[in-house]
Formats: sequence, structure tokens, C-alpha cells
Amino acid sequence: MDVLVVVGDGQPPERLAARAAHVVRTATAELAPDVVADLRTRIPRHVGVVGPVEMANETATHLHHAGLPVTLYADGHVDTHDGVDIEPLTDPGPAMEAADSLLDLVGDTPMVRLDRIGRSLDCQILAKLEFLNPGGSVKDRPAVAMVEAAERAGLIGPGGTIVEPTSGNTGVGLAIVAARRRYRCIFVMPDKMSQEKIALLRAYGAEVVVCPTTVAPDHPDSYYSVADRLAKEIPAAYQPSQYHNLENPAAHERSTGPEIWRQTAGRITHFVAGIGTGGTITGVSRYLKAQNPDIQIVGADPEGSVYSGGTGRPYLVEGIGEDFWPTTYDPKAVDRVVMVSDRNSFLTARRVTREEGILVGGSAGTAVWAALEIGRELTRDDVVVVLIPDSGRGYLSKLYNDEWMADFGFLRAGGQTVGDVLERKAVAGELPALVHVHPDEPARDVIAVLREFEVSQVPVLKAELPLAVAEVSGAVHERDLMERAFADHSILDRPVAEVMGPPLPAVGSGEPVEAAVERLDEAAAVLVVDAGHPVGILTRSDVLSFLAQRPAGTHD
Repeated sequence: MDVLVVVGDGQPPERLAARAAHVVRTATAELAPDVVADLRTRIPRHVGVVGPVEMANETATHLHHAGLPVTLYADGHVDTHDGVDIEPLTDPGPAMEAADSLLDLVGDTPMVRLDRIGRSLDCQILAKLEFLNPGGSVKDRPAVAMVEAAERAGLIGPGGTIVEPTSGNTGVGLAIVAARRRYRCIFVMPDKMSQEKIALLRAYGAEVVVCPTTVAPDHPDSYYSVADRLAKEIPAAYQPSQYHNLENPAAHERSTGPEIWRQTAGRITHFVAGIGTGGTITGVSRYLKAQNPDIQIVGADPEGSVYSGGTGRPYLVEGIGEDFWPTTYDPKAVDRVVMVSDRNSFLTARRVTREEGILVGGSAGTAVWAALEIGRELTRDDVVVVLIPDSGRGYLSKLYNDEWMADFGFLRAGGQTVGDVLERKAVAGELPALVHVHPDEPARDVIAVLREFEVSQVPVLKAELPLAVAEVSGAVHERDLMERAFADHSILDRPVAEVMGPPLPAVGSGEPVEAAVERLDEAAAVLVVDAGHPVGILTRSDVLSFLAQRPAGTHD
């Protein structure tokens, strides 16, 4: 129908509202003249009316007298004015197994045993498959809850815009809700997110704004700050604020926790989940602890995240871990937090996929690794439930791409590798593991570093070792610095950040030596990365020295 007029403060059936191109609400049976005039300008072919029967019938008659084609939706016999059609409000036929909306299918996700991945453990490990939610992740649950709560509070309504900083999965959940409720969506996300996630959000009609990962949360360019600014600038905008919205943990206390308790027949002894906003683990914990205070709640956290004692330095796993403390996370709800490296997260995710046939994302690998870690301490009487937040379909270009994994030093090729060259260099020389400078140092200090260590280029790092690839800002080359200083001597007193060039090309420590040779064909040096961490630099001279020491006829 072109227009559905809802009389009173009730909600029309979803199947009826979904068929309307435009919905008009009225508290009384008689419509204001401007509302009728607006309906006429739409030149509707079909105007539906729904609500309390007597009020709705009066509204339908009024619209008919205004010259509009009207259908009243009501069950049972209703004496309508001549010219007003009547249709049943509910489906009169036998009930069919069909949901009225995709949102009705959120929750009630199944569990499956991980007997292969946990074959060496005495305890049972069960996986709660949250990627089987309609939007593909556990974030569907809070997405629906936050928007519905906002609608009840009058924070968003027809013509509104949802603005949210998200790593992708919450955005998908919100985008599905927005599609059903006809809201505009703008999502702000960090640049480490996979292209599949960005493309997925755009497929739902959402607008995506990408921001740098390596800035502080309070920086104007951080994805949190940009989202806040957009929410203030856009009329009728609503920001769910998943990191601070208490509907987030409440959604899991109402649904996820009870499901897990029911599915395990109350036998669960340990619950393991990654910590992102903290909503999932906090909400589930509150319900489970209310049933049995002895149940242990275990958080799985990326190395570098604040939850496990880090400072918030960058890591590669997506969707979990934080560089600040969200108010949706209750530390008292968690008994133990296990720190998990990017390497263990990614390799465990790939192992789950290959051994169990369950395509999981990197954060699921984090949670499963933590579950296996605590599982070594448990007995046959223990039941561990590990939450699988999303599928691996959004990470095919990253953790399931061998080339990407090799570039970041997560995979090792057969034969001699880049790591072997770096190890030989370390044994032969006296250089530190990674000679470097910082962005805020004066450029003239770089000259002293180049002379002291007799190198021709140095990377520019935002932090001290060990560090993540994202903390590499750029590089300074001896030749480039000389040419710029000759043209303008004052440049030596400027910060390194103003004179540096792009970062050195990276090569994984486990890649074959040929990979370094190929990259050195176009660059004077390469940055060696091991498990996502820069660990050294190789030059053509380093590779030549290594090759010179190999036995004749060796071509590994």
C-alpha cells in the first residue's frame, strides 16, 4: 500500500507495516487538515487504516469523505461506510512457519561440540554459534535492543539517522534494523577493518566513514570522535553508543545467558568470550552467576588491549579488545582474563575451520585459544561454553589469505626463510634488533643514528619495541635527507615526522628468501615482520652476505 495510517498508540502487525511505503500516526480518530492535505499530495492508490476498531473505522470514513481510496484492516465483522474496503488484520489461513521480520530470528542460536579441537582435554567444550544470527554475528542482539529502547524513549523516529562507531558487526545488526525501520545509517570504523566488512555495510545501504587506527581515542580523527561529531551535526541523529549503552549487556542478560543455561541443562561450569564493548560477557555473566555463582567467566583479550593489562597499543585481531574502558563492561563480572597473541588467534581460527568445519573469525580464534588454555586445568565434570561471535566470511582477504598471513609473519615456508637471513645478520653483527627513530625527534638526530650504526635508512616508530606494524610511521633515507638538507638547511631542526618518507616495504619472517629479493629489487631495504611485529631490517648487502655463505648449488 502507499500509506498506512496507524490510529492510537498501538503497533500494527509487522507484515502490514512492512508493506506500507509511508506510515502516518494519529492519536485521535480525526486527522488534522494538514495531514489529509499531505496524504493527497502523495496521490495514493491505496490508504490502509489500522488501530482500535471504532477509532480506525471513524478515521477510514473521514479519509473516504476526503476522496481517498481507503481500506480498513480489522478482524471480525465491522460496519463500514460504503466505499471503505475491509480486509482481515491477521492471516485467516492455517499458521505458517514464517517469521514476520528478519529481526524476529535474532537469538536462539545453536550449540555444537568442539570434540576435535578439544580432543586432548578431559572437559567438554561447546561452541555457541552466534554467527548464525541473521546479520552474521552476536552483535545483532544488542543492535535490536538499543534501537527499540531508543524508539520507546523517543530518541529516534521516522526520518531519523543512526550514527555509530563500529568495527563492522554492530553496524550490520544496526543496518538490518534500520532497513526494517527506514532509518538512514552512517557507520564510522577504523582503517584496520577488512574491505569485506566495509562492502557489507554499504550493501545494506549504509554510509561508511573510515578513520585511522593509530590515533588516541580522544583525537579529533579517531573513529569515536568522528562519530560523536556527526551525531551532533546531523538533524534527528541518534548514536546508540554501544560502548556506553546499558541495553547492550541487558540484551545478553535477557537472551544469550538464558539460552546457554537452557542448552547446557544448567551444567555449564565455564563461559569464555572475547571482550570488545564488554556487553556480551557482562550480560551473560550476570545471568549465569544468578543461576550458579560458581560458574567461572573467562575473558579472551588480544595482546595489547587494556582488559588484560595492555596499554591499548595496536593489534591485528578485529572486533575485540580496547584502548579504553567502556561503561558497558563490568570487571567484577569476569573472573579471569586470558591474553592471546595475534598469532595464536589467527592460527587457532584456521585450525577450528579445518578441523571442525566451522568457518570462524579471528576473534573466535582468540576465544577458542583461551578456552583450550583453561581447559587444560579442568576435569571430566566441567563444561566449557565458548562464544563464537562471527563467521570467517568477513576475513577471507586477511586471516584466510595465505599471502596476507605470510606478509605479517604468521606462516612459515619450507626451506630457508627471511627469518634465517635476519638471524644470520644478528649473529654476524652488533646492531640492535631494530635501529629506529621517533616522529618527534629533530631531523638532525637522524644523522647521528645513521653514522653511529653505519646504516643508510632508519624506520620511524611511534613506540618502543616490541611494537605492532601499525606503529611504524615511515622511514628516513640518508640520500633523501641529504638532498632536502642541501636545499634547505633549516629542515634539520624540524621533527622527523615532517621529513620522513613512507614506511619500508614489509616482508614476513617466514617467507622464502626469494620474497625479500623481490622486494629489494624496488627498495633499498625491507622491514621484517614476525607475527605482526616489526623485528628487523634487511638490505641487499644482508641478503648477499647470507647467500654467499650458503653451500654451492643450494637453491632453497
